[in-house]
Amino acid sequence: MKDSGNSKKKRTQRDYNLGFKLGVVSQVEKGEMTYKQAQEVYGIQGRSTVLVWLRKHGTLDWSKPIRYHMPKSKETPAQKIKRLERELSDEKLRNKILNTMIDISDQQYGTSIRKKPSPNQSSASDKNSK
Repeated sequence: MKDSGNSKKKRTQRDYNLGFKLGVVSQVEKGEMTYKQAQEVYGIQGRSTVLVWLRKHGTLDWSKPIRYHMPKSKETPAQKIKRLERELSDEKLRNKILNTMIDISDQQYGTSIRKKPSPNQSSASDKNSK
């Protein structure tokens, strides 16, 4: 099929048989092309048509927005380690603050926020934590 101007054929809804849809879905899920590339290559006019096919016929979970599937940034392993160490440090500090608040509450107000473990639980949990 030769066109004098534009080589891409615009398709109508009637052109989208099940085999065609499954083929497009398969290519996108294998990573051969993005859904936007599939729209362009196959002349699919609807902006969400391929996404609807992916949700209906695909094997992957396409219900979440695409930003959840993409990595936040391209961190090097060293940058990732640094970030995780910072996050761990922040969580340790948060844990220390919360424990201090509980201790102060117990001392000043006579509360007993911490649950006292039963003798059977403490020995089992001590073995699991080591």
